[in-house]
Amino acid sequence: MLKFISKAVLAGTVLLAAGAAEAADYPDKPIEVIVGFDAGGGTDVMARTVAPFIEKYLGDGASVVIKNVPGASGQIGVTQAANAAPDGYTLGTFNLPGMMARTIDRKSDYDLDSFTYLANVVNDPNVIVTSKASGLDTLDKLIAEAKANPGSVTVGMSSLGGDDHFALIKLQNLIGTEFTIVPFKGSAPARTALMGGHVAMGILNISEVAKFRDQLNVLGVALNKRSDFAPDLPTFKEQGLDLVNGAMRGFIAPAGLPDDAKSKLEMAFSKLKDDPDFLKAMKDTANPVEVVTGDDFKAMTKDIYDLAKKVWETTPWN
Repeated sequence: MLKFISKAVLAGTVLLAAGAAEAADYPDKPIEVIVGFDAGGGTDVMARTVAPFIEKYLGDGASVVIKNVPGASGQIGVTQAANAAPDGYTLGTFNLPGMMARTIDRKSDYDLDSFTYLANVVNDPNVIVTSKASGLDTLDKLIAEAKANPGSVTVGMSSLGGDDHFALIKLQNLIGTEFTIVPFKGSAPARTALMGGHVAMGILNISEVAKFRDQLNVLGVALNKRSDFAPDLPTFKEQGLDLVNGAMRGFIAPAGLPDDAKSKLEMAFSKLKDDPDFLKAMKDTANPVEVVTGDDFKAMTKDIYDLAKKVWETTPWN
């Protein structure tokens, strides 16, 4: 009997050691991050900036690979991420309010409970920009034209039901007129169309125009106070317009992520906020950092979903 018990204990010890070794081995192959938008947009820039720092904190030669899967305002990419194997080797970028708005305005194959919430990383305020060809180089000129000729001002943006669209809804309500929306598959093509003069105005994020300010008229930023990334850029509030809005960008994995992978990934993301090299890299791309991890990130997502649902009920965007 004693001999039998010893073997059982030994077998259990071996299994525990194997489990510990398996946990210690994560990750032992490349981690793919699905970005639901084209290369060059704000979400893509954020993901590519974050990737080497996640590799650094995961350690042991960890590799993070970015895969762009654009389409349907980010829905195709985030759906792939939600339905991937929950093994820690497929992550996805996650945009708010857009990803939750997609569950309100159309059929979706994911909901609030489809994800393991790893971290929000960016809170990126909206800016209103105009084409150099438009002649609308001040906020006053833009508002005057929009009021004099409702619907005449075309607006490029990355999606309907996203932060840029919500900013436009707020703008229309504030000034009492309408614009004509021209949606694109991402912010990069919207910005390209704007610089080419194919649309008169765009609503983008500050990170998406930082390197293009000499090619666009940037009329203001939707913050309560001036951005550290563009201290010379006035807020809309300074110009008499109570417009505050922006985009949250972060990372999710499929629901059911193993505890070892979840804890290692959350640890890696949590270290970002205190890494001076990371903060400098984000500042260089004009990405305002706001790291929120785990359950706090999920709670924030629920709050934004509730807000989007209220907007849909009063001002449906389809």
